Amino acid sequence: MKEKVENQIVLVVDDDPSVRKALTYLFQSMELPVKSFATASELLDSKLPDLPSCLVLDIRLPGGSGLEFQEVLAKAGVQIPIVFLTAHGDIPMSVRAMKAGAVDFLTKPFRDQDMLDAVTKALDQDRRRRAGEKSLSDLRQRFETLTQREQEVMALATSGLRNKQIAYQLQVEEITVKIHRGRAMKKMEARSFADLVNMAGRLGIRRAA
Repeated sequence: MKEKVENQIVLVVDDDPSVRKALTYLFQSMELPVKSFATASELLDSKLPDLPSCLVLDIRLPGGSGLEFQEVLAKAGVQIPIVFLTAHGDIPMSVRAMKAGAVDFLTKPFRDQDMLDAVTKALDQDRRRRAGEKSLSDLRQRFETLTQREQEVMALATSGLRNKQIAYQLQVEEITVKIHRGRAMKKMEARSFADLVNMAGRLGIRRAA
């Protein structure tokens, strides 16, 4: 089943109008929303869409290379999967691009199916990343609803301490620890204690020294 138009987008940066036109037609024929730019500056001047995206980027661009633009995006914290295009097969360039996180490196003229496969992979990758970030954000919000003592108990419990040990360290009754632990699990929506331990790991919660 194809995604709805508003749920994803392909961004194309290539200074060759014929390539931009061909790619636009290809993606639109598959009901993939697409926006094209002649230069990297044009893309930077536009507002990047806040939805699953991928960037089809030419290696050779006016004013700089696609590899340099890849570095600019990385330094700016823009995590968009990139599919590189080049008119010349260049192994060192492709190795550098892939090491920096590119999804694929295609040589012009490319097969339509190869391009579609690469873009589909890139969009799926960005969708998973966004889902993971949202999940972590939701987790942080739930953790913020815990009281300070509940957060302390969660940190100590998920580090491996037993209720009796936590009670001794916090100078409280063991039943109090059990209550805080239960409340923490409920607020964090943990299905089990193992689930709570996993949440603590994702949040980077560590037992206080």
